[in-house]
Amino acid sequence: MTEITLTPRAARRINEIMGSEPPGSMLRISVNGGGCSGFQYAFDIAQDRAGDDRAVERDGATVLVDPLSFEYMRGSTIDFVNDLIGQSFKIENPQATASCGCGTSFSL
Repeated sequence: MTEITLTPRAARRINEIMGSEPPGSMLRISVNGGGCSGFQYAFDIAQDRAGDDRAVERDGATVLVDPLSFEYMRGSTIDFVNDLIGQSFKIENPQATASCGCGTSFSL
């Protein structure tokens, strides 16, 4: 339970999104304080990679995670779902003890 896994569906969607961004763009996922469960995930487009960023790569897609966020996300799987309530990235985090209904915040 040390790495973060990116599913093929998530990689495909990230590549679609990055297709309309400047060349070299990457998805950055970070964990911030807040949300209805204590922590929340933030998704941003990054142009630059910091020297201490962890990169998760699959099928040409790159996700950047800063070292502190990586510790909160260790062992997680990043997926992309398209269901009745809409399309979104879903993070299955084995460290989370609770999460909110929207799936964007969690507690440890």
